[in-house]
Amino acid sequence: MAQNRDKRGEMGAQDDLDEHTVFINRCAKTVKGGRRMSFSAVIVVGDKEGRVGVGFGKANEVSDAIRKGGDAARKDMRKITLRGKTIPHDVEGVCDGGRVLLKPAPDGTGLIVGGGMRPVLEAVGIRDAVGKSLGSKNRLNVVKATMNALMKLRSAEEIAAARA
Repeated sequence: MAQNRDKRGEMGAQDDLDEHTVFINRCAKTVKGGRRMSFSAVIVVGDKEGRVGVGFGKANEVSDAIRKGGDAARKDMRKITLRGKTIPHDVEGVCDGGRVLLKPAPDGTGLIVGGGMRPVLEAVGIRDAVGKSLGSKNRLNVVKATMNALMKLRSAEEIAAARA
């Protein structure tokens, strides 16, 4: 039986994933012949239905770094607990110096977040939330702190079951 594969040879089921490039960084290494450039990319991949992954790729070319980051993000996909199109409760996430606060918002509010939080929340499928980034402005740490906060989310049923 023939399977639907795209140009990179991956399964066709991955086509519905939403991919955001959060940050591309150029690095320079000084060697005997001059400077050698390389690139790193932070990529967020999600299905807009509660699954999201974050990947970090490094390579000598921008396109290769983005591809590697996307592949790493697809391998790191995690399920996030949602309540409709918002989050179930207030939550705080931390990664190194980055700290983020996320709060649920009523329908129609939209995403009131900044920096590296927006691509992560859009990839998950959250449409209504309020967020604040505290501490470090390093986008990689803000993205990781946002993922940390989202992994702490629990539904009312999960909390009730843990108490019983």
